[in-house]
Amino acid sequence: MHIEFRHLRTIEAIHEAGGLAHAADQLHITQSALSHQIKGLEDQAGVELFVRRSKPLKLSPAGMRLLKLARQVLPQVKALQDEFTGLRAGSTGRMHIAIECHACFEWLFPVLEQFRKAWGEVDVDIRPGLAFDALPALLKEEVDLVVSSDPEDLPGVEFVELFDYAPVFVAASTHALAQKPYIEAGDFRGETLITYPVERSRLDVFSQLLIPAKVEPAAIRQVELTAVILLLVASNRGVAVLPDWVVREVKYSSDYVTRPLTAQGITRRLYAAVRSDDLDKPFMQHLLDLAGAEARKLQSA
Repeated sequence: MHIEFRHLRTIEAIHEAGGLAHAADQLHITQSALSHQIKGLEDQAGVELFVRRSKPLKLSPAGMRLLKLARQVLPQVKALQDEFTGLRAGSTGRMHIAIECHACFEWLFPVLEQFRKAWGEVDVDIRPGLAFDALPALLKEEVDLVVSSDPEDLPGVEFVELFDYAPVFVAASTHALAQKPYIEAGDFRGETLITYPVERSRLDVFSQLLIPAKVEPAAIRQVELTAVILLLVASNRGVAVLPDWVVREVKYSSDYVTRPLTAQGITRRLYAAVRSDDLDKPFMQHLLDLAGAEARKLQSA
């Protein structure tokens, strides 16, 4: 027996309309064509699907079985059609984000809250890119966007500029280094450096300052949360280097001092790595616009 979607729609329409004439109008076909379709389906099944000479027209037990199938299958088909329509229109999809910048969680959450309200049909997820190789995952389509400060020349991947930031030194206001106008690599030799629990190569203080200068801090203490890092710094348990947007409020507190790294300061740029084919998706463009707007808000604070 060969059952098509039109057969399921026909059974459902006749059951709901209670007769061939109204069902034919709903299906936009002639009553004759509908009768012919029913006869052909009954011939295939070898059983009657309707109780003849009943008013309104009623389904037979076999017809009820087919109606049950229609009510299971047709909503799934409709949902799939809606999903494909949304994909074509750019209103649905997936936005799985990997973050190579630990401090970026605090910057990104307000962006995603605005994005969620605008694109409720887009599946959003965040994966800490520090726990796996984020850019290879982007190429394999395991994630859709990578927040990174280390652009690479990868075929099929675009690195969209988000904003520039400065890694800054943070210490307690009573710390000996608080008197210096800027901090150099050698100043870390006798210090406990409090960092996020990530590889050194992914920390600006190491990649941009300490590793090139071949300087090793006296000790390293790893802490997961920014608030705890700042608490330890205020207690003079160590010093830290954090992005300027993270410490925007700290600079107004008498408990802390912030200083640039080196006399010239260090500037880093944050990027969104996206597959080239995904850049034209409306929700992708909107997310990038929101990210840029949030960055400008932080920098002006």
